[in-house]
Amino acid sequence: MNTSRRDQRPMLVTWGHTALIFVAGQLWAALFALIILSAIIVTKAIWQPDWALARYDALVLIALVAQILMLVFRLETLDEAKVILLFHITGTVMELFKVNIGSWHYPEPGLIKLLGVPLFTGFMYASVGSYIARSIRLFGIVLAPFPPYPLVTALALAIYVNFFAHHYLPDIRIALYVATLLVFFRTRLWLQTRAGQRSLPLPMAALIVAGLLWVAENIGTFTGTWAYAGQLRWEAVSFRLIGSWYLLFYVAFATVLIVFRDACRPGPWLRSSRASEPAPEARPPATAD
Repeated sequence: MNTSRRDQRPMLVTWGHTALIFVAGQLWAALFALIILSAIIVTKAIWQPDWALARYDALVLIALVAQILMLVFRLETLDEAKVILLFHITGTVMELFKVNIGSWHYPEPGLIKLLGVPLFTGFMYASVGSYIARSIRLFGIVLAPFPPYPLVTALALAIYVNFFAHHYLPDIRIALYVATLLVFFRTRLWLQTRAGQRSLPLPMAALIVAGLLWVAENIGTFTGTWAYAGQLRWEAVSFRLIGSWYLLFYVAFATVLIVFRDACRPGPWLRSSRASEPAPEARPPATAD
């Protein structure tokens, strides 16, 4: 029995080491998101109301400088920057609608605002797209078997439209949850680690990301960066919003596909529904530095 326990220790150490490497890699892939989140926390801690530059405006400048530096130091490719720009636009449009319909608001002053929405908010959405795009490059991710590209685009469009339409029409998010499972129930996300190839179902990956975004959203409301309607004091964001972030993941994912579309018909990182486990030599689209 003692020998068996000794044999298990190296295995546990190996698993632990692999897990640490994977988590570190995920944090590195989420570099832009971590910069934005850190900026929200630090500025809340140090900012004074009598400073010449408003905190919201500072967050815009921090995000812009971070983007420039990531490109200059080749921590981000041009295609990844395009993902951030495109998702910044779609995220800002959603923010304009949600804020002006009263779903939430931004209580602090700022000059770089549009209809009550500080423009750093678009970078918060864009950081999700940045994480997905960088993960594909850094981990050599392959998605297989992958559903038809037009079907994925139509699903993402339906999700995005429902974020607006459910204020006036019946909310179809339950049907959209089911649709994500039907469309991606066979799709696995294959990634390369030091221990070899690993995979998990794409909907599970989306749910994990949604959970992390829920944590980030709690940080945002705790720091008073934004507040939901009727929120007079801080309280944990409803678990229900994990479902919203789960759906938004697919919108971000489709945005990445739009930018990488030349590599998607067919691409080395997407395999058709007839494909099985990706070959070891499979690599993401040619967007690396």
